[in-house]
Amino acid sequence: MLPKRLDSTLAYDIARAMVDGFNRHYRLFRTESARAKHRFETADWRGQQRAQRERIEFYDLRVKECVKRLEGEFQASLQPMEVWQQVKLLYVGMLVDHKQPELAETFFNSVSTKILDRSYFQNDFIFVRPAISTEYIEPENPDTHTTYRCYYPTPDGFLAEIRRMVSDFGLRVPFEDFDRDTLSVQQRFMPLFDHTKLRANFQIQVLDALFFRNKGAYAVGKLINGFQEVPFALPFLHNEEGKLVIDALLHGEDDLLMLFSFARAYFMVDMEVPSAYVQFLRSMMPRKPRAEFYNALGLAKQGKTLFYRDFLYHLRHSTDQFRIAPGIKGMVMLVFDLPSFPFVFKVIKDYYPPQKDTTREQIRDKYLLVKQHDRVGRMADTLEFSGVGFPRERFTDELIEEIQKFAPSQISIGDTNGDGDMEVLLKHVYIERRMIPLNLYLQEAFDALQKDKQDHAAREQLERAVVEYGNAIKDLVAANIFPGDMLWKNFGITRHGKVVFYDYDEIEYITDCNFRRVPPPRNEDDEMSGEIWYHVGPRDVFPETFGPFLLGNPLVREVFMRHHADLLDPAFWQGHKERIQAGHVHDVFPYERERRFRAQRDRELMD
Repeated sequence: MLPKRLDSTLAYDIARAMVDGFNRHYRLFRTESARAKHRFETADWRGQQRAQRERIEFYDLRVKECVKRLEGEFQASLQPMEVWQQVKLLYVGMLVDHKQPELAETFFNSVSTKILDRSYFQNDFIFVRPAISTEYIEPENPDTHTTYRCYYPTPDGFLAEIRRMVSDFGLRVPFEDFDRDTLSVQQRFMPLFDHTKLRANFQIQVLDALFFRNKGAYAVGKLINGFQEVPFALPFLHNEEGKLVIDALLHGEDDLLMLFSFARAYFMVDMEVPSAYVQFLRSMMPRKPRAEFYNALGLAKQGKTLFYRDFLYHLRHSTDQFRIAPGIKGMVMLVFDLPSFPFVFKVIKDYYPPQKDTTREQIRDKYLLVKQHDRVGRMADTLEFSGVGFPRERFTDELIEEIQKFAPSQISIGDTNGDGDMEVLLKHVYIERRMIPLNLYLQEAFDALQKDKQDHAAREQLERAVVEYGNAIKDLVAANIFPGDMLWKNFGITRHGKVVFYDYDEIEYITDCNFRRVPPPRNEDDEMSGEIWYHVGPRDVFPETFGPFLLGNPLVREVFMRHHADLLDPAFWQGHKERIQAGHVHDVFPYERERRFRAQRDRELMD
């Protein structure tokens, strides 16, 4: 038995241990993020991918460590609630001068909910709302570390300040042509603001740390002139000889939203004060929720916390009901949504049709694979929740019946909080951004063209969707992902017109697949038979067979064959597989290739 201590001393020691546990987590998180700069400089792309996967696991590991310590040293789960109330109050006091208080509060919630019974998840024992303000937090030493740097160009010194800004990142790799690239940046900047009238506040603000992801490093900032603000990002890449190039100038909110898309993997960024980075980024992309910025910065648990707070706030200020999501129902996932809320909720069914040879554990493994992988702008991020409670009156009876029919193990209904209000408790839920299912998007175009064959807008919609669909598959292939089920219904259209994949139960690594040609029929009986006459292994894929499932509509087939006929050729898939196995990491850009300075220079030479 532990020696008996005064409650206040015990509460202080528990709170101190929890702060120490969080500080250890963020120190390791930040160290791994800072190493991304060295990996970029040495072109260690496999190391970058490995670090990306491993960093995702840091949070849960540190939470488990802290829980183990609290139970071992303080028998935390046996302490009365009066002690836990004191723990929370003392913990708040320890965060007054902390640089990451919002993250530390979320860490407290994660640890305490592992220790306490669910009935105690109340305002008294967890941080339902933030207790410490994150406004105006400064780095430990503002003289040597800042959130962002400012540059003040003179009318004749704009180019010189751009060059100083790029040099200040201290990248230890020579540029292919530093003067050429920085001049390209200046030239592309000039039409974006009124450079004939430079105001008193004319300046460039740029975040102090580079943002690393895939094979790129990004400088992120904004140009300010009077009332004009131009958000921008500069991608730094390696060329074929290993030297650096500034690849493009991304500018405007839409460009930045694509760069920070929910369909891309998390950045590696060395931040002492993450809330300051989020505040700066929100000033450039005010439409994007704070939760998604934390996700983009690799702080997924904080993103999840903020998402859930936003969701509860939305529930309190809306009256519509959850319903079965529109579209073709999935075989392994039951999907529902709240029309007024831009997300969908996905529950794994308890049983599946015979053609789906899978288990709940295998499906969860697929979703974890996507979470840990570089999603290259083509796979939606998911938030995973356990034990989520919803007000019963917000569910349609039809939806309740659907869940009870297909996923009875995942639902319970009752007065779980003892307050008289009936609640639907779902055992396990995935939550994703809502998109327009690609099959419905195409059907809109088909319907319009049926009424008017000369409807140019509908024809453009169809062509853009089919071309983007093929581009999405090719980007997934470059990232070593085979989608498995490539039907149109498993892809969605984002608000930026990008096609994104969101059905993960059949995905595989390209390198685990065996891409084969369909063997010729052995005789006339084979040729006339509706049955497969050749052996098919569990990982065998026959790209020639995709056509009948995907290209039944002649309009779709014409566009697809014009742009993406190679997707029906096993050689395309096998070639990518061999390059990936040889260690090649493909470039996948969060912007169109024609935006690249190299492409623009080539066009100018041709003209």
